[in-house]
Amino acid sequence: MQKGFTLFLAVVITGTLLVIAVGITALAVRQSLIAVAGRSSQIAFYAADSGLECALYWDVKNSSGVSAFDPSTGSLINCNRDASNPGNQWVVGGTSVSVFTITFLPDPRCAVVTVTKQGLNTAIESKGYNTCAVGSARKVERAIRVHY
Repeated sequence: MQKGFTLFLAVVITGTLLVIAVGITALAVRQSLIAVAGRSSQIAFYAADSGLECALYWDVKNSSGVSAFDPSTGSLINCNRDASNPGNQWVVGGTSVSVFTITFLPDPRCAVVTVTKQGLNTAIESKGYNTCAVGSARKVERAIRVHY
C-alpha cells in the first residue's frame, strides 16, 4: 500500500521549494528594477537642479548686475564649462524666451532650461534627463519650475 509514497513526498517538497525559489527570484528582479528607476530619477532631478542653478546665477547673481536674459540685450553665458568640457556656452537674451541645453560630463546627462522674462516677472523651467540619447527607452525626465 505504501509503495511510491517516498517518491510522491520528494516531488511535493521539490515542487514547493521550486515555487518559493521562483517567487524570491521574481521579487529580487522587481526590486532591482525599482532601484534602477529610482537612481535614474535622482540623476534626472540633479540635472534639472543644476540647470536651474545655472539660470538663476546668470539671471540674478552675475557680476555685471544686469540679467543675462534681458529681452533688450543678448549675453554670452556658460555653465559646467572647464578644460575637460569646453562646450556649454550659449548666447541668450534678446527675446523674452531663452532656451539652452546643458550637457554634464563625464556621463551624458543633460538639462533643457527655458527662461521667460515678461516685465518684472521671470519664469525658469529646467527639465533634467538621466541620458541625452534621443529615443532611449529608459530616459527619465524631471522638471523644476521657478517663478519670481
